[in-house]
Amino acid sequence: MQRPLARFLCAAVLAIATPLAVFAADDLKTYTDPQEAGPDYALQGEYVGKVNVDGAEVKYGVQVIALGNDKFQAVPYPGGLPGDGYAGDMSYEDLLKSEGTARDGKVEFKGENFIATLGDGKIEVVTDGGDAVGTFKKVERQSPTLGKKAPAGAVVLFDGTSADKFENGKIVQDNLLLADCYSKEKFGDHSMHIEFRTPFKPEGRGQGRGNSGVYIQSRYECQVLDSFGLSGEDNECGGIYKVSKPKVNMCYPPLTWQTYDIDFTAAKYDADGKKTANARVTIKQNGVVIHDDLELPQETPGRHKESPEKDALYLQGHGNPVVFRNIWVVEK
Repeated sequence: MQRPLARFLCAAVLAIATPLAVFAADDLKTYTDPQEAGPDYALQGEYVGKVNVDGAEVKYGVQVIALGNDKFQAVPYPGGLPGDGYAGDMSYEDLLKSEGTARDGKVEFKGENFIATLGDGKIEVVTDGGDAVGTFKKVERQSPTLGKKAPAGAVVLFDGTSADKFENGKIVQDNLLLADCYSKEKFGDHSMHIEFRTPFKPEGRGQGRGNSGVYIQSRYECQVLDSFGLSGEDNECGGIYKVSKPKVNMCYPPLTWQTYDIDFTAAKYDADGKKTANARVTIKQNGVVIHDDLELPQETPGRHKESPEKDALYLQGHGNPVVFRNIWVVEK
């Protein structure tokens, strides 16, 4: 895509709003209900379309991120969105990110020979003369494994009716499990399905934006965080902290339900308690492989050390209202 056009596609708009903050442990406005998050949240999201470049139609995806105080950032992806067309052949630093500020509920972003307007669920790009260049429509992706039912023989840890299978388990919003708890049952080799939702904290940054984690066997953390539109590092959503960043950042926008499907093989030990093989894991986030038979050389800081014993699933608490549902385990 030509550079000026890419800048237009990164423009953002917002109707100014002050919706009810339902949680503010760190004095940042935090929303746990999409219906209360306001028009800024409604305009944040993913957009897909095609533009005419030198006579050829080129598909692009755009992720628009709300940053609070009427500020937004947009990230364009040639080929489509991550996990749906974008090949990852450009570094995150080389993607033509752009920032926009809300004015009067709508922003018209101008550049060399182009005007881009975001509103009414779409981004429209035209030339200065009014000729259409391309339209990007908002999409709301859903994980293909969302709502996946537990197979026969699975250990159902949470189905929305009771938190009794977790120590410190608390149900919030009628049927959701709040972070900061661990399973009473312990596991060795297993596969697991879990669904999570991060809050909307537009003024938060980095680890302050809906932080939690899925600690497999209470030892190996797969990060949970609102990392929508970021580069995808080992301390961002989908990363194995201190071990590996995800192959692709498959984060959906905050307040969107997301899935981890995990296949885990525990570390092996001999009769003397010496480790003979490292643990390994394959993880799909929202149906896309982000770790493929990854070797885990050590435990993640912050929970339990490696050992030959089975251990619990730990859902890390960081003072954020991260919630989980539909959690089940199949032991190997």
